Amino acid sequence: MRLATFNLLHGRSPADGVVDPDRLVAAVASLDVDVLAIQEVDRGQDRSGRADQTSLVAGALGAGDARFVPALVGTPGESWRPAEVGDVDAEPTYGVGLVSRLPVARWRRIPLGSSPARLPLLIDARRPALVRDEPRVAVAAELAGPGPVGTVVATHLSFAPGVNVVQLLRLARALRDARPPIVLLGDLNLPGPVPPAVLPDWRSLARAATFPTEDPRVQLDHVLARDADTLEVTRSAALPLAVSDHRALAVEVVTARP
Repeated sequence: MRLATFNLLHGRSPADGVVDPDRLVAAVASLDVDVLAIQEVDRGQDRSGRADQTSLVAGALGAGDARFVPALVGTPGESWRPAEVGDVDAEPTYGVGLVSRLPVARWRRIPLGSSPARLPLLIDARRPALVRDEPRVAVAAELAGPGPVGTVVATHLSFAPGVNVVQLLRLARALRDARPPIVLLGDLNLPGPVPPAVLPDWRSLARAATFPTEDPRVQLDHVLARDADTLEVTRSAALPLAVSDHRALAVEVVTARP
């Protein structure tokens, strides 16, 4: 089974600042994975041509199951409010997504909260601004049928140190009863590797610098697994693509031989 996590940066290319849906589709298709977790995903945003980017990604991979979970309604860096359960069809929205070529038996939305932290953001060359931290969510999919992985999860945690650890622990608790083995994919905003003391029952399946994409110096994107004694990693890589300031982090796993 091939899995990956990719922070889309809403499809924008740092090379020219352009959001091109065809470029996004080509980049995702090149990953050729069975399950892809995506972060910084737009739906109905003017800045990305009002596209449903989760649907674009699913189509690029030929994935039959996909779910977008909004973290906020509005536009990051501008006017927004936290998304609620009933905001699935609201526009514009922004959040995380999970797409799968493998059939999904059930989906689950997991709210992770937010923080009062503010992030410096360069609006243009002359006008830096402080923007609020976004609400954070996760989406979990229990896979149907046999396979090396039972549950896959996508998330994007806070940039605020300490807050992201609290959110990670909150997510781990919420997944206690999920079908094992569990693979968590996402931009955790934690310079890797995740210390074993934080999640003693989990292990990292891939260690590679993922940010920034041109000259990666730090691992912000992670693939973690729980109840993973039956999993064997056959390949892992951080892959530069034509969009985003993050590299995609991909792993291939098989059921370990007894």
